[in-house]
Order: sequence, then C-alpha cells, then structure tokens
Amino acid sequence: MAGNSFGKLFKLTTFGESHGLAIGGIIDGCPAGIQLDLEKIQLELNRRKPGQSAIVTQRKEPDTVEFYSGIFEEKTTGTPIGFVIKNANQKSKDYSHIKDTYRPSHADYTYDEKYGVRDYRGGGRSSARETACRVVAGAVAKQFLKDIQFNAYTASVGKIELDKNIKELDFSLIETNAVRCPDPASAEKMEDYIKQIRKEGDTVGGTVQCVIKNMPKGLGEPVFDKLHAELGKAMLSINAVKGFEYGSGFEGTKMKGSEHNDLFNEDGTTRTNLSGGIQGGISNGMDIYFNVAFKPVATIMQKQDTINKQGENVEMQGKGRHDPCVVPRAVPIVEAMAALVIADYLLQNKSSKI
Repeated sequence: MAGNSFGKLFKLTTFGESHGLAIGGIIDGCPAGIQLDLEKIQLELNRRKPGQSAIVTQRKEPDTVEFYSGIFEEKTTGTPIGFVIKNANQKSKDYSHIKDTYRPSHADYTYDEKYGVRDYRGGGRSSARETACRVVAGAVAKQFLKDIQFNAYTASVGKIELDKNIKELDFSLIETNAVRCPDPASAEKMEDYIKQIRKEGDTVGGTVQCVIKNMPKGLGEPVFDKLHAELGKAMLSINAVKGFEYGSGFEGTKMKGSEHNDLFNEDGTTRTNLSGGIQGGISNGMDIYFNVAFKPVATIMQKQDTINKQGENVEMQGKGRHDPCVVPRAVPIVEAMAALVIADYLLQNKSSKI
C-alpha cells in the first residue's frame, strides 16, 4: 500500500490499523532544538479521542502517546521522531457481521477490489483512528510554529450554521462546549440536533472552518505546489471529507472583480481578505481561512440494502460504537493537517532566496 507519508521536508509516515496492537508514526525532518511540551501534545490527542462527550462515539480509548526516539530532555534532536499509540478498547466482534458484506459508502468494496484482502475490523487503514497519528505530528509542528495560531471550529452541523463573521468570533470559546463551536447559542442548537440524530439511529455531516493567524509572507510555490493546493490535499486526505474551499470560495463566483479584489494598504496588507491570505499560491501575510466539508458518517444504526462478496443482494445494519457526527472530533485533525503543511512550507522556503 502506497501513500502512507505526507510532506516533503517536514514529513509524517503513519502505520497501524484500528484493531491492531497499536497505531503510530515517524516524523522525519523536524529541526533539532525545539523545546517540546509533551503535555500539550497529549492535550491535542485528548481533543480528538473518543468517549469525550455524549455526542461522540462511546469507545473508551486513552490515546496515550509514547515517544520512542527523536526527543531528548524534551527537546527534538533532529533525528526521526518515532511514536506509538496503543489500541486498548477494540470490540472486533462488532464487525463480524460485515466480514463478507460491503457497507454502503465505506471503503470496504474499493479496498477489496484494489488489494484482494481487507481488514473488516473497523476498516483497518481506512479507519479514522489513523488520524490520531496526524494529531501527534501536528502538535509537534505547532510547537515548531509557536508564533502562528491555528484556530479550527465547527461552523455548521446539517443545516444549522454559525451565522457570524470571523471577526466577531471569540476563539477562546471553542473548547467550552462539546460541539467546539465558538458561539454558545449555535453550539446548543447543534448539540441538540446531533442528539436527536443519534436517537434516530442516523448520522449527520457538517463543516469545520479554520483560521491561521500570524502567517509569514512568501510560503508556497507558484505552479504545482501552491499553498492552497497543498492545504486542499491535506484536508481532502482526512476521512469523510467531501469538500475544501479557501477565502471567498464558491461565494466568490457570484461577485464582480471590482467587488472581489483586495485593495492594498501602504504597508502591504489588504483592506479586505477575500483572497484568504493566499495570492498566486503564495501567502501574503494576511489570515488564511478555509472551510472543510464532512459527510455524514457512513455507519448508521438502520437497515440498509447492500451486496456481499458474492455479489448477492443482502440487508445489513450497523453495530457497535460510532459517531453520529464526526465534525466535533475533526476540529483538532484539521488544525493538525494545517500545521503540517505550514511547517513543511516554512522549511522549504528557507531555500527560496539568499
């Protein structure tokens, strides 16, 4: 299986399956001498882990990260950083009913067609559990990028949207509710709706918005490696993501050029920021902001028609512990992937000019 690594200079390779002994990763290319706060790394994992509230899967995983190399006296040494997160609460029997059955909108069918074999226990490598490794690496990247702020939050759940301008939001409120929405009134509506959906045995999607502040100028390459292109790839590599837009996004198509252009101030900043902090594929120093769309979780507790390995029509129903809405737990994953992209491009940029 190819495609288990992300990044060029600041590079993450992950391994493991959701129902194996452990998942883990290797961070290669992290500069030496970075003072790490290991507790902060664990706190980032705690934001993603299951069982943290009534609106997420009740699987109980401690998700404790163990570092095996690349760190000495809480400083990076410049050598590969190896880490492991042991799996502790698998219930493989919850998946025995799909051993020879393909779940609708899952990776079951495509994995079988591509590899001729699949780990049906939780989906193996296709499981969202793999994203815990990304959160670890992203937490390391954040501490390398200590002056840059990454603020992701739930912007919508189903048709319930956070109807406030970014400038009106108080990011300190993101972690004050289970939905991770910086507006308490919207958060309450979203949480009630997710609970309702769970009772129905169904799931719902939503969007995560991310704002990157204190961005340096000049990150990104102008042709194939545009900064927004790499951010898009990073976000679209996350399980259940169906869309990515930055800056004015699709709404910008409804505007005239005279309305959309970001006019300059004398210091090089812009009066508006419809460009989303990126012009010509290169950061301009303004805040970068983007939206990531997540589909409803594919496993639902309702009966559905599907097929088995023999191509026969069968009926199946989801079992086990699953998220009714993945969006609240996806917030730290979005931040982590953004941090990996910015860390990688910051290192690449050191060779762009003398």
